[in-house]
Amino acid sequence: MNTYLEQLNEPQKAAVLQKDGPMIIIAGAGSGKTRVLTYRIAYLMQQGVDPFNILSLTFTNKAAREMKDRIGKVVGYSEAKNLWMGTFHSVFARILRSEADKLGYPSNFTIYDSQDSVRLITTIIKEMNLDKDRYKPKQILSRISSFKNSLITVRAYFNNSDLQEADLMASRPKVGDIYKEYVDRCFKSGAMDFDDLLLRTNELLARFPDVLARYQDRFRYILVDEYQDTNHSQYLIVRALADRFQNICVVGDDSQSIYAFRGANIQNILNFQKDYPDVKTFKLEQNYRSTSNIVNAANSVIAKNKTRLDKEVWTANESGGYIKVMRTISDGEEGRFVAQSIFDNKMNNQLTNNEFAILYRTNAQSRAMEDALRKKDIKYKIYGGISFYQRKEIKDLLSYLRLLINPNDEEALKRVINYPARGIGQTTIDKLAIAANHYKKSIFEVILNMSTIDLKINSGTKTKLENFANMIQRFQIESQTKNAFEVADLVVKKTQLVKDLQKDGTPEGISKVENVQELLNGIKDFITDKIEAGEDASLPIFLEDVALATDFDSDKKDETPRVSLMTIHLAKGLEFPYVYIVGMEENLFPSAMSMNTRSELEEERRLFYVALTRAEKQAYLTYAQTRYRWGKLTDGEPSRFLEEIDDKFLEYITPKLPEPRANRFIDADLFDDAPKKIRFQKPIQKKRKEFLDKKSGDLLPKKGKMKKVSELSGAKANLFDGEVTVGNIVEHNRFGKGEVIALEGKGPNKKAEIQFATAGKKKLLLQFAKLKVIG
Repeated sequence: MNTYLEQLNEPQKAAVLQKDGPMIIIAGAGSGKTRVLTYRIAYLMQQGVDPFNILSLTFTNKAAREMKDRIGKVVGYSEAKNLWMGTFHSVFARILRSEADKLGYPSNFTIYDSQDSVRLITTIIKEMNLDKDRYKPKQILSRISSFKNSLITVRAYFNNSDLQEADLMASRPKVGDIYKEYVDRCFKSGAMDFDDLLLRTNELLARFPDVLARYQDRFRYILVDEYQDTNHSQYLIVRALADRFQNICVVGDDSQSIYAFRGANIQNILNFQKDYPDVKTFKLEQNYRSTSNIVNAANSVIAKNKTRLDKEVWTANESGGYIKVMRTISDGEEGRFVAQSIFDNKMNNQLTNNEFAILYRTNAQSRAMEDALRKKDIKYKIYGGISFYQRKEIKDLLSYLRLLINPNDEEALKRVINYPARGIGQTTIDKLAIAANHYKKSIFEVILNMSTIDLKINSGTKTKLENFANMIQRFQIESQTKNAFEVADLVVKKTQLVKDLQKDGTPEGISKVENVQELLNGIKDFITDKIEAGEDASLPIFLEDVALATDFDSDKKDETPRVSLMTIHLAKGLEFPYVYIVGMEENLFPSAMSMNTRSELEEERRLFYVALTRAEKQAYLTYAQTRYRWGKLTDGEPSRFLEEIDDKFLEYITPKLPEPRANRFIDADLFDDAPKKIRFQKPIQKKRKEFLDKKSGDLLPKKGKMKKVSELSGAKANLFDGEVTVGNIVEHNRFGKGEVIALEGKGPNKKAEIQFATAGKKKLLLQFAKLKVIG
């Protein structure tokens, strides 16, 4: 028997050895699904299946590279290279480049990222004289994206009165016109956006039966990872390609379906057995990643979902530590607790920063974590911020390179036609754009034919435009004999892009120059890797690789270990020994925006399940009683997900708060038979002036004039000079308990210096501090 099969448990082995027919592998968190996918492909090849006939679809290029490398170790690297393996977008981009002429696109079409698309939609909205506050470009792009992923073309939109009425009711009746113009402009520029890579593939397979038959014959065995994350458009492509041989294997976990907000349809995996009645089902239920406490806690939560496939994840791993729950006074204190805990764990257990991850529901929560980590001098990296390839200086250089491949790419042209500055103003660019729209040509084509077009542009500006076009054409000629790095290096020097950046002597300017140099380094690495692998190392392939890249696709390792900070959505597929899930508060997690329906709430619960199962050894759950949101201090209550975990798997670092009384605001005895005004309970107001005796703790009559206000025993009470003295133990609603170590000033300007247990030293103005004296 093959040695790699000996590494598998019985359910894993059964899935690998199932050669033909439709099959679904329901893979629980940490159950080794990547290993099963990898070895199944290796087994198919050993059984005589040609790797050219195997299509494997993943959700990151990095995952595809790692799988191909593992397969190469089993069957040989030269054969592994022949596999069709990659993300949906990269595989379908490859198919579309071969078949683009059938759809009227050039084979070297540009792939627009979201920034390019937003810029184009902004331009269209401006040209149509629409209200930019009502027609927000990002919202319009999101609407168009949802259309495309649901296979609603421009024609289908205008044939659907319900969609048009919905946009009319939203006071955006011109959405369809924007959609049409956006599609037309992309087509004219020889460009597709991410959603087009799926939509146009569907169009190709639907309109050209001979093309569909050819790819059905080629892809005789199809494997799809993370099937629960596929959208309707992806589902239809896979269904069409697999229809002839039906040797389709999908792998996924309904409990980890968390991308409904971007079109993922959990019904794809739930209904797979209906699509293929003779399907064979395999369940991978043994978790190899986490301790049994973590696995069982996660199970106790996800069991609350009503819509789920039947499975019970288990582990043979040790019990491990309890999941630790920490309640803090504020989000600032939450950050300090997490930073201190990471510091202590590192010291006590000889750990490095990259063994820790902090996960949160929203990006805004990272600030408090960053502040606390910096103060502890703990290195960290935030995922999901501005991508390296989205930085202005990088986009500028990439736009030059895009123009060499596709001079009709108008977004790239408009970005660099006057950068670095060459005296071509916005008025000139607007005239060129109007002419391009009028003649149904690209702006570059208009520039090349200025002598035959009445542009009303002065001769000096025309000369500058001609010089720009000539420079691009020279670059194009050079690119025919030079590799991607040599071309990029030539562009940087001839355009004087770096020289322009060096004019800014600030640290930011220096950083931009370093970024350009890093891009050149990246191109050099790309070429070396491709040549060593015997693959295409051309500039178009590099640009496509960049266009489809994500934060986690890079193989470059940061030499400095860093704590990972990211949203839970980004954490899917990753694992860390120590995981901190912060902001476990109602209306934050679960999100207040995702509790309108049971399906939304169940997705939030799946999101928490994903977060918890990222942890290998230890998980921490933290929440704050007060948190600044939109500049206002808001009160928080523990997330319902904390209540849903069986207490036997938890350890409360701070005592668990008592469950709120069901009838905490109003007393039913207030009502009688006759309708009367509802009287809400209020704290008993003392009619006499009182103050707190620090020795006895009793409220006593006070003689003298009132000076300032604070909060005592849950109700507002009046404070007097002398009431707060050095040595008092006080409590603050944000900073918690502390000791008064000094007093300064008089009257309304009197301040107390307080040493708080968690917040450190603070100086507070007594008249506003609202301190509670507790000792």
